[in-house]
Amino acid sequence: MNHPLDKYLRLEAFPTIWCPGCGNGIILAALARALDKVGVDLDKIVLITGIGCTGRMATYLYTDNAHVLHGRAIPFATGVKLAKPDLEVIVVGGDGDILAIGGNHLIHAARRNMDLIVIMVNNQVYAMTGGQVAPTTPVGAYTTTTPYGNIMETPFNAVKLVSACHPNYVARWTVAHPVQLTMSIERCLRKRRGFRFIEVISTCPTIYGRLNKMGRAPDMIKYLKKVSVIKPKALPEEAELSPSRIVCGVFLDREEEGYIDKLNKYRGEAVVGT
Repeated sequence: MNHPLDKYLRLEAFPTIWCPGCGNGIILAALARALDKVGVDLDKIVLITGIGCTGRMATYLYTDNAHVLHGRAIPFATGVKLAKPDLEVIVVGGDGDILAIGGNHLIHAARRNMDLIVIMVNNQVYAMTGGQVAPTTPVGAYTTTTPYGNIMETPFNAVKLVSACHPNYVARWTVAHPVQLTMSIERCLRKRRGFRFIEVISTCPTIYGRLNKMGRAPDMIKYLKKVSVIKPKALPEEAELSPSRIVCGVFLDREEEGYIDKLNKYRGEAVVGT
């Protein structure tokens, strides 16, 4: 039997290396479903991932892919887009890859309104490298490097940070909201221009869930459902993110000129001026 999404997946690479209950499988399925709904030409899609659990997604999606250095997915993707503006370039990375070592690239790509889709998978910990505290780890949460709880570092709120840079699209969902996540990715694919950012709060039962006594993967999904609030037409300043309340929704959805638009306009004016 064939699954409707088989044509988007490198079936020879399955089963995945992800731990049972990891949210990455849900996100991979949402991305494949969105590609299917839009009906895109896979030869026009490039997926860029960095180092981390999420970085393995490049192994499983049947598109042109690049698995690049830690924190360098966005600048690599920017280079691809500038060289081949007709391609749709998608970045998928973890919170450590995108927001820690790659944080500077994130904010500058957003302020430039670079024509990229960035999906940041936030499992609130450095999962692949041993469970260290991350820039998204909630205050009080336990990691292998904060055995008494994270009492020193306030976590980033990625939605508020990116929204302050005025890109074209900012949204947040959890892996307990796969339908909304799919619709958000589909919306980003149809927009075609500007910086489009989706934060996905994900599950890591092997490390984060175990250290914080959150139970098994189904328990973590139920927890995300319980503490999440979907707020239609939410403002970026309302994007609360804490262990007791996760505000989900679309926080920005604009149609401003993307970086490629501005670049083409400049090139046209330069030719006329010459």
